[in-house]
Amino acid sequence: MALTDLPLEGVLMDARGFDARAVEALRQAASPRSLPVISLGHGAAIGSDLHMTGAPHPVQIGLRLEQLMRAAVAEEEFTLRRATFSNRGQELEITPDASPMRILAAGAPDRRFLGLSNALRDSGTEVVAAPTPYTAFDYLHEAAFDAVILWGGEDHAPALSIASGMKRNTRLFHIPVMLYLRQSGEIDLPEIFQRGIADVASAETPEAETARRGLALAEAYRRQQAIRRALDSVRTSDLTDPATGLFTREIFALHLSRIVEAASRRRRPVSVCVLRVAVSNEVTRARAGGWLDRALPQIGSMTSRLVRSEDTAGRLAQEVFALALPATRAGEARIAAERIAAVIGCTAFDAGPDQPPFVLNFDLGVAELLPGEPAAGLLERASAELKLLGAAD
Repeated sequence: MALTDLPLEGVLMDARGFDARAVEALRQAASPRSLPVISLGHGAAIGSDLHMTGAPHPVQIGLRLEQLMRAAVAEEEFTLRRATFSNRGQELEITPDASPMRILAAGAPDRRFLGLSNALRDSGTEVVAAPTPYTAFDYLHEAAFDAVILWGGEDHAPALSIASGMKRNTRLFHIPVMLYLRQSGEIDLPEIFQRGIADVASAETPEAETARRGLALAEAYRRQQAIRRALDSVRTSDLTDPATGLFTREIFALHLSRIVEAASRRRRPVSVCVLRVAVSNEVTRARAGGWLDRALPQIGSMTSRLVRSEDTAGRLAQEVFALALPATRAGEARIAAERIAAVIGCTAFDAGPDQPPFVLNFDLGVAELLPGEPAAGLLERASAELKLLGAAD
């Protein structure tokens, strides 16, 4: 009854009180929304997306629920985007990667960490060991991995330095990271999750369960990457802007209408962000010399890497970009846009001979869909914030 009446996005259940048929009934009740399910306790996994036998930290549960909900939204978005592209003669298909999962295990040798690596290998996973942060980043830059598991060991600093470094790299940003601790209660978990750790397990957790959770992260990431590759396959088509590889203004508007319609059916929020290159003296000089235009391909590439697979990025005008973020509130959308702007703002672009490199800042406009509002109204409200900023400037 709750799933029918309320726009709930996930289920956390006691595994002892339900069976697989009950889980499927709950998912049917939530339709057309996808419904992630996490089961806890020593019962069977009962068809849930994630099963944990221990008592996880509340922050950990919240983070894993969020990850599963985003994955569900990504699947919904792929279906929508396939319909949009099909109407324009472009067919999208996901090509599964049949190779074994590849997980990087980084940390000093320890019998418990080695035991986890063996459990992963027993499941058919390819595990690559890196004893130091230096070797870990060497491997990460040389090969593709589906997840990274870090051993906390005696000192957490090396593990946390790897996690922090990955979150500062656009290519490694989305790879899930799991922290494996010697024992529970030895670290500030809320702080750890703020650093971008996707999951934390202690050595008291059975190795088979820890391996299963690490593998679940890897599988979800590989599926996400397969969706991203399918979506990127149209980047050289007439659906995208030639300079940036982002969707054209017309395709962005067309697909935003589909997103808004689906959000209403599924009772999900949706937000739009508009980013405009901010006025500055160095940007004015770069524009006059044509160097801003030359930076656009890199800006488009960085934007497409930094957005989530379920987000749609488009180019509305010469120096104006837009993001459609399904299942996202306005506050969350603003944070996402600010992070993208901050990463691009840390990049120095070539300004020509004898000129110092220039950097870009962005003005941001954000709006969340109102009940009954059309897609054009949502985009206009987000753009209106930029007009106010322009008037203030």
